[in-house]
Amino acid sequence: MIAFVSGKVAALAPDSAVVEVGGIGIAVQCAPNTLSGLRMGKEARLATSLVVREDSLTLYGFVDDDERQTFELLQTASGVGPRLAQAMLAVHSPDALRRAVSTGDEKTLVAVPGIGKKGAQKLLLELKDRLGEPLGTRGPAIGRPVATGWREQLHAALIGLGYATREADEAVSAVAPQADASDGAPQVGPLLKAALQSLNRAR
Repeated sequence: MIAFVSGKVAALAPDSAVVEVGGIGIAVQCAPNTLSGLRMGKEARLATSLVVREDSLTLYGFVDDDERQTFELLQTASGVGPRLAQAMLAVHSPDALRRAVSTGDEKTLVAVPGIGKKGAQKLLLELKDRLGEPLGTRGPAIGRPVATGWREQLHAALIGLGYATREADEAVSAVAPQADASDGAPQVGPLLKAALQSLNRAR
């Protein structure tokens, strides 16, 4: 298993990064909050989890080992694949998820796009003895703050992709109608793609 990758960031995309390791570009799937901390040409270290399928090998990247371990534990629940596990960590920190499961907090899980009330109840039952108790005592975040609203997440992701603050502000405003029209919590991934399209049209 590839536990982590470390090297210069060679490329950034809406849902992935390429890290140069020993002259080889390693593509890593990352959530927007992870991508927002990366900079082109700068050194980065990402904890990783390799997901093996019959027709693909996909490497998922995280800010630390705690996130990576939580990502893998979440997938032990029925119906949770890597995409949903990554979405859960894009919205909540590992400790926030541990706290939600240990206290039976449905609302925290329902805040994740793709999880309804019944799904949240099922996850609470299945994950109760798997995630463990919260590690922190001063709030839900361990190693990073809990992801804030979609505007802040999207803005941070655009800055991480190298756009100027003014451009990021304009792109966030451009996709606001799309976000407001969505059912439930807006998904940052599609909004990021739409924001990038609006920036490309403006150039």
